[in-house]
Amino acid sequence: MGQIVSDVSNILEYQNDKKNAAKTKKQILADIAKDDQEKQNLVNKVLAKQRAKYGASGMATKGQTEDAVLARMKQETEQPYDSKKAANIKKLKNTKTTKKNLLLTMLARLDKLVG
Repeated sequence: MGQIVSDVSNILEYQNDKKNAAKTKKQILADIAKDDQEKQNLVNKVLAKQRAKYGASGMATKGQTEDAVLARMKQETEQPYDSKKAANIKKLKNTKTTKKNLLLTMLARLDKLVG
């Protein structure tokens, strides 16, 4: 009887862990989407501000130097968000649920009873 209770509790724990892992994954994906949107908004804002400065000073925004400056600004603005996204993806990959092998558990208990 104790074996059945133990197996049922293992199954219930697995189901609970699976639900929690799904919630965690959903939250991480929502965080990634939110961060991507924030990153895009910030990059657009920074680039628009720099283009406005170029326009106010009478510089054309189509030259190679200006393009290089804008590309560098975009990269610097995106960098913290990209590293945070990489960390979130790593968390997402590490969010797992392991299912106990009930047959092995039963055989181990049978060995204890017989042995």
